[in-house]
Amino acid sequence: MALLITDECINCDVCEPECPNGAISQGDEIYLISPDKCTECVGHFDTPQCKEVCPVDCIITNPDREESKDQLWDKYRQLVGQTA
Repeated sequence: MALLITDECINCDVCEPECPNGAISQGDEIYLISPDKCTECVGHFDTPQCKEVCPVDCIITNPDREESKDQLWDKYRQLVGQTA
C-alpha cells in the first residue's frame, strides 16, 4: 500500500529527505506522496522512514492504493531498474 499524508501535516520538512524513492514532494498546502513511487520503504528499510520521523503522525496507509508486499517489491524493482 502506498502511504498518504493527511491534512494534519504541519510542513515541518522532515519526511521529504527520508524517502529513498523520492516519492514525497511539497504540494500547495501540505506534503504529498506519489503512490507510483511509494513502496513503504520496501527494498530499503524495514519500516516506512517518513512515518518514523513524522512528529504529528499524519502519514497513513492510502485506502485507495491497497498493495500487497509482493506488489510493493515489484514496484521497488521497477523503480531501481531490476527485472524479476
